[in-house]
Amino acid sequence: MMNKRKPILEKLETTLGYSFKDMKILEESIIHKSYAHENAAQKLRHNERLEFLGDAVLDLVVSDLLMEKFPESHEGELSRIRASIVNEDQLAKLAMSLELGKSIYLGKGEERTKGRIKASILANTYEAIVAAIYLDGGYRAAYTVVQEHFRPVLDQAAKSDINRDYKTKLQEETQARHKLVPQYKVTQEKGPDHDKVFQIQVSLKGKPLAFGSGKNKKEAEQDAARSALKILREEETF
Repeated sequence: MMNKRKPILEKLETTLGYSFKDMKILEESIIHKSYAHENAAQKLRHNERLEFLGDAVLDLVVSDLLMEKFPESHEGELSRIRASIVNEDQLAKLAMSLELGKSIYLGKGEERTKGRIKASILANTYEAIVAAIYLDGGYRAAYTVVQEHFRPVLDQAAKSDINRDYKTKLQEETQARHKLVPQYKVTQEKGPDHDKVFQIQVSLKGKPLAFGSGKNKKEAEQDAARSALKILREEETF
């Protein structure tokens, strides 16, 4: 079957920016389980196992990239940035930009229900492809490809407010608007001492404005300030 699909696989290699030593693993990465089940006689391996591995590889590579790009950000901020760019919606958009939908082996049922543009199928296929690159060329190969694919979204994250000091920004904004300084108060502590989670309330004019949580008070305050900034910016007046 691979010879029959060789032109498509070669085009996919060009799109991905990576040349496989073992084309069979690339082919496996784009076989959806619906196709494998409908063609059971061919004894094909579908891509769910690769998807499982790719999810972990992608998290590791993106974490690595974020550590390099945001050297001053703490763990909570890095986790939020990663969650905002490594999720089904973002991966589906990336897969669509790479036109992965054209290459996926789908069963007839998925074809009828527009499986080639389903976010879940596109995102899962991208994860499987990342795993295939990792298995074929190692971590450095996966890192290089993911870095290139995620360059635009990482650049956008760097330009956004997500990696900056939210408490400072909130104070600057409330002083400019109301000549007031926000107040922070711990409202709840959960969990054992070694794994405690703090909930913080930030108030203005004595009125609660937003809440935040984190593994320490500083992180929880930053989270509360981030939520408060979002609220203030969505409202013309407080």
